[in-house]
Amino acid sequence: MRRACAGVLAVVGMLLFSAAHAALPAVAKTEINYLLATVANSDCQFFRNGSWHDSKAAAAHLTSKLDYLVARDLIQSAEEFIDKAATQSSLSGRAYAIRCQSGAAVPSDQWLRILLTRYRDSLATQR
Repeated sequence: MRRACAGVLAVVGMLLFSAAHAALPAVAKTEINYLLATVANSDCQFFRNGSWHDSKAAAAHLTSKLDYLVARDLIQSAEEFIDKAATQSSLSGRAYAIRCQSGAAVPSDQWLRILLTRYRDSLATQR
């Protein structure tokens, strides 16, 4: 009985540790959620592996990459999200791009960094 309890406690402890270990810092989570929501709600198209995708598909793809990275504790900031999930294909290595309305396509990392800077600036202005 004691061994069974000890085993259960060990498993529960490992699950709690891994869940806590894989959590994003609150600021990073808020910033990344802002970036993903902005992508999803934009009228922009997302270029990935040779074809254009709508904004909802882009956000879903980036969210799945985010989930993968968070589960493995590979990111801790919005910048790391951009670098590791939103810059290029993990499979092909080809760069992602975004084009909005009839504008020219720009590298997705550039577009997201500008968006992140504007978001942070707006928060600083509100204070």
